[in-house]
Amino acid sequence: MPIRATLAIPVILITALVAIFLIARPFDFLNKGAPPGESLAVERVQLDERGIHATIRASGAESVAIAQVQVDGAYRAFSITPDRPLGYLRSATIDIPYPWVTGETHHLTFVTSTGATFEHTVEVAVSTPGKGLGDLAGLALVGLFVGFVPIVIGYGFYPALGSFGDSGREFAFSLTVGLLVFLLVDTIGEGLEAAQQAAAGFRAHLMVWLAAVLTALTLLAVGRRSGSPPEGASLALFIAIGIGAHNLGEGLAIGASFATGEIALASFLILGFALHNVTEGIAISAPIDRRAISLATLFWLAVIAGGPAIAGTMTGAFAFSPFWTALAFGIGAGAIIQVLVEICGAIFVRRPASAPWYSLASLSGFVIGVAIMYATTFLVHG
Repeated sequence: MPIRATLAIPVILITALVAIFLIARPFDFLNKGAPPGESLAVERVQLDERGIHATIRASGAESVAIAQVQVDGAYRAFSITPDRPLGYLRSATIDIPYPWVTGETHHLTFVTSTGATFEHTVEVAVSTPGKGLGDLAGLALVGLFVGFVPIVIGYGFYPALGSFGDSGREFAFSLTVGLLVFLLVDTIGEGLEAAQQAAAGFRAHLMVWLAAVLTALTLLAVGRRSGSPPEGASLALFIAIGIGAHNLGEGLAIGASFATGEIALASFLILGFALHNVTEGIAISAPIDRRAISLATLFWLAVIAGGPAIAGTMTGAFAFSPFWTALAFGIGAGAIIQVLVEICGAIFVRRPASAPWYSLASLSGFVIGVAIMYATTFLVHG
């Protein structure tokens, strides 16, 4: 038998082992008398004139059958689609014809056939955006205001920074590093927060870290495929890609918040997001030489970085999924890591070998970048 053919033997044995455990379940006797391992995640709640509609997903070892539903402490009639017990990671939609009240808080309790309860609270009840042209245009406008417009405004700071010569360019690079370091921490935090809302079986918190590592390695390989690190407009493109991935996750979260009423009554938060993202325009334009910069290049970079916020806001309002949001933030974190590696490399390459790794311009740029992001965070979450 050829040596390579022997690879089939362990594969067959592993397949047989898995089949035995799934079919024969030889160790079920160890669980005798133990309560069922039910687990349920409420992924999405929509409200309209017909009532309340909740999307749930089972993620425990045992299937879940919804027996009763409470709204504000009272049992209510409901229908569930599909009308059968939910297996591992299966989802269903529960429709409750309940006369919810705009602006009020409503508490939902799902009771399984075994008596286990799972709760979810609608903090501020508002009608979920419809799929009409007006609602779509409104959501697109929010994404445009949060993503594209702030980046274009942020471009306006670059000419002044570049006018200070080498020290100004070093300050701009270090400012970019400060912005991106804060954005990296914020992206990972938002990704892990979204992962907590996903069904436990997806292991979304692990996916955030795996997506970050794989994305960073992939982009590093792509960026250095020519044998040298990206510079100038190429580096700006990778910065735009990283920020775009972050803005996609941010847009998904904003869209979902609109759908659930979390920010529908606080429009000033949208202004906070916009001001927070102005700094992204500075970060994108920093690597580009003033003599080689063009309006067309800046426009397309703004589209790459800000456009995903539009798509994310529209998608989040109609088909929000905590898992995919966490994954988007993980990819964004990985893209930011790649950019940080390349920018830090570019800073050290430009510095004379005898010069210290720090300078007044670099340290002040980094500190100011972090401080700006931190200050605008109060507006975002205020």
